[in-house]
Amino acid sequence: MKSKVNYPFIYFLMESNTVFVYKIKAHNYLNPSDLIDYSEWEAYELQHQALFEKFNHEESESIEGWGFYLKYDEISNLVEIINDCIHKHRSVDQRLITQAVHIVSSESAAGSVRVALAPPKHVIGFPDCLSIGPLWKLEEKRGQAFRNDWLFENINDGQEDVYQNKFTNTLREIEGISNHVPIYIWYGNNADEQCGLRFFLYLLRNKSNEIFLIKTTEHSKTNCATSQLNSQQLAQLFVDIKEKKPLTIQDHLIFQNEWETLSQTNDVLRLWINNEIKEVPEKYFDSLIIVTIERLHNEQATKDFIKTGTVIAELLPLMDELPSVFFLECRIRFLVYNGVLALKGIPKSMRHYSVKLRE
Repeated sequence: MKSKVNYPFIYFLMESNTVFVYKIKAHNYLNPSDLIDYSEWEAYELQHQALFEKFNHEESESIEGWGFYLKYDEISNLVEIINDCIHKHRSVDQRLITQAVHIVSSESAAGSVRVALAPPKHVIGFPDCLSIGPLWKLEEKRGQAFRNDWLFENINDGQEDVYQNKFTNTLREIEGISNHVPIYIWYGNNADEQCGLRFFLYLLRNKSNEIFLIKTTEHSKTNCATSQLNSQQLAQLFVDIKEKKPLTIQDHLIFQNEWETLSQTNDVLRLWINNEIKEVPEKYFDSLIIVTIERLHNEQATKDFIKTGTVIAELLPLMDELPSVFFLECRIRFLVYNGVLALKGIPKSMRHYSVKLRE
């Protein structure tokens, strides 16, 4: 498939003599489902594919009643080409100028920050949980593919078809931050946000922006995540940070080096222990899962199957740091596959099946 740009139009030669034309109407990055809208497309016929290099849709008549079918991988390739074009042009779009950029380690937490802060604001929510899964070479395409494969094989969150697209778009957003605006990174005392902090600072290593760190646990004695604070607490944190100094070059380099160390590992579970990110065995929570299910059985009149979601809900209050619920569900499936637990239902999500200890 060949392509070329005549901004805001992108031409795709997807058949031997047919050109499909997509018009970019906004500066928001796309996901595959956005390409389903045929109103953004037109089709044109060439006399010969060699004419594609000189093709201009304004000098041709579009085809009526056309249609096409593409595989998901082909759609993903189209999205990447379109998003690369959007990225190139949005960086100079005056409408995107803002007074500050806020980076938060989850999309849900980003939503809370958007509500708490007064406009103008630009909030980037990172669409991944870095306390689980491999971090090896995550700053590179090969590392992102490696992590994506692990998530696809292990994590049941329903995001497998959009994860890579959302991840790449977030990296584009961070790369496209204007050099003149201050950057605020929100983080708490938990492995997910501590890993995110180091990853973001690595990505920002070549930028000259002033960077401020907003530690959400300053208003809490727990290792809570940013999304667990209410709007008033989040707004107060931003007021407090205005009295602080930006991150020094030396401290930035320390965080950057710590990320480079993390990105050499293949561990898949990390916790925040004694103010450090610690890799722990993948089976770290297995014994707690078994003990919790055993306790729930003891509360039953007759030993019976228990909804997986119920088991996870019972586990969470027992933990100082809330892990990914999808990782806990992954470990429950592991215990099923290894004969420790019996299964009832189809394990396509935690609400679709139940488990119990085998006799």
